[in-house]
Amino acid sequence: MKKPFTIGITGGSGSGKTYFLEGLSSCFQPNEICLISQDHYYKPIHKQLIDENGIENFDVPTSIDRNAFHADLLKLKAGQDVVKKEYMFNKPLANAKLLEFKSAPILIVEGLFVQYFEEISKELDLRIFIEAKDHIKISRRIKRDQLERGYDINDVLYRYENHVMPVYEQLIEPLKHCSDLVIPNNSKFERALDVLVGYLKSRLAGVAN
Repeated sequence: MKKPFTIGITGGSGSGKTYFLEGLSSCFQPNEICLISQDHYYKPIHKQLIDENGIENFDVPTSIDRNAFHADLLKLKAGQDVVKKEYMFNKPLANAKLLEFKSAPILIVEGLFVQYFEEISKELDLRIFIEAKDHIKISRRIKRDQLERGYDINDVLYRYENHVMPVYEQLIEPLKHCSDLVIPNNSKFERALDVLVGYLKSRLAGVAN
C-alpha cells in the first residue's frame, strides 16, 4: 500500500484553520481524505500547566500528548484506522464521542504544534501555514471560545494576551518561514483552496492510474 500524502496545516489561534479545512474536506469523498486534529490530544485538565494566576494554559507544547499524537499519525500512515475519544475542554460532564479516523490517500494533520513538534513535522509531505491579522484572530477566538467552549469574555481575553500571543510569537510565527505554502486568511481564501484542491486531485488521479 502506498503511504498517504500527508499535509500539516498550522497557524495562529483564530487564523481560520478549521474553516479552511472544512472547505478542503468538502471537495473530496470520505474515502479520499482523513483529517486528524491536535485538539483531540490535549492532556487531561489536571495535567495542564498552571500560570502564576492559577489559570490552565492550553497553548503551550506541553499541553499536548505528543507521543500519542505521533503514534496515531504513524498508524494512519501505515494504513491502520484510529479511534479516539473527543476532548471536551472545560465540559467534563459532557458525553464525549468516540471519533473514528480511517486511513486515506490524503492525510491532513492540523494543529498549532504540528510543525513545531519535530517528530510530527518530519512525517509531513507538505507544510501549510494559515495566517491572519491579529485583530481578526482575536475576534474569531472570542466567538469560538464563547460559543463552543463556554469561556467568559474576560477569560478569553486573558488567555489570548497571556497564553496565546506569547507562544505564537515565540514558537509558531517563525514556522511560517519554513512552510511550503503560506495562505493569508483575512477575508477570503477560495483561490488558494482551488489551487490546493486541484493539486491534490491530480495526485489522486495519478495514484488511481
